[in-house]
Amino acid sequence: MARFTLPRDLYHGKGSLEELKNLIGKKAIIVVGGGSMRRFGFLDRAVDYLKEAGMEVELFENVEPDPSVETVMKGAEKMREFEPDWIISMGGGSPIDAAKAMWAFYEYPETTFEDLITPFNFPTLRTKAKFCAIPSTSGTATEVTAFSVITDYAKGIKYPLADFNITPDVAIVDPALAETMPKKLTAHTGMDAMTHAIEAYVSTLHCDYTDPLALHAIKMIHRDLKASFDGDMDARDRMHNAQCLAGMAFSNALLGIVHSMAHKTGAAYSGGHIVHGCANAMYLPKVIKYNAKNAEAAERYAQIATFIGLKGDSTDALVDALIAELKSMNASLEIPACIKDYEGGIIDEKEFMDKLPEVAKLAISDACTGSNPRIPTPEEMEKLLKACFYDEEIDF
Repeated sequence: MARFTLPRDLYHGKGSLEELKNLIGKKAIIVVGGGSMRRFGFLDRAVDYLKEAGMEVELFENVEPDPSVETVMKGAEKMREFEPDWIISMGGGSPIDAAKAMWAFYEYPETTFEDLITPFNFPTLRTKAKFCAIPSTSGTATEVTAFSVITDYAKGIKYPLADFNITPDVAIVDPALAETMPKKLTAHTGMDAMTHAIEAYVSTLHCDYTDPLALHAIKMIHRDLKASFDGDMDARDRMHNAQCLAGMAFSNALLGIVHSMAHKTGAAYSGGHIVHGCANAMYLPKVIKYNAKNAEAAERYAQIATFIGLKGDSTDALVDALIAELKSMNASLEIPACIKDYEGGIIDEKEFMDKLPEVAKLAISDACTGSNPRIPTPEEMEKLLKACFYDEEIDF
């Protein structure tokens, strides 16, 4: 038996933010990030709509990128004081992910963060509040997924929390919010979405329900991401839908080791964070080459290549064409080919090599590894990560 879970309601298209005024409740808390939603007027509009619905509104602002355990606990404490029956989160993946975790600690104060690290181990939610997610970026699709990524900075580890309980009740996918994204964020979130869709399509848990969502998302992202990056707002609007479709696919088919590697390298180095979407973009071509040693995975990569119009006279040729196309997309989006070149070389080579065995071990234990079509040994994971650092070829 398998399960397919999505939000109860998904509102999409320009102007769909207004649907907030139709929510039924007494109190709503809005969780947002660093200020873009306020700066562009969307936060004020959301507050006004909720007040029009008859609700008292409280704000929790300034959730940082890669939200911390400490931020989650502060937000949960504020929720316990205010006692909302709606949690509304708007912005990028970070505030929405943080709000999902806050939700659990609001309803179950005795729960520990360690309790939630085990996949699909959340307590039953909705005992106090429902959840509405409103994305402003076109990548994470957290508005439709059963996932949240929270960083333990003391350990330097990003933890993917997974449970169908944290799939939002309502998603509002209004492309007007995404039109405010700067170019670099458009590139990184777009390739995050591409990685979601490709990993979902080759996941060991893919099914007839997830496959069409993944394939259509891949086609849309392949067609529209570069134009969106270049400022075409019609393409930007379509990308907002595409990333959501990719999220529907991966929330139910799960992901693979591109994400395992991105999670465990993201906060591991003193030079700075490797932005999640950029990490996925850099690692994806290498992982495809590695996974293609599995015949079923190779065939599915070939199907993707054919679906987006790439040519090849064999499965291997189509896999290579897909890899080449993704590398070309990265270059056109000004994404580096490897970790060594990331942000001018902020990740120190010696530190990377010193931490390699432990990072590889953590990546293998990541929640996303189990649904990858090929499970790496510790030695293979070290080789993969080294290949991603130096842009080396994969042949093992």
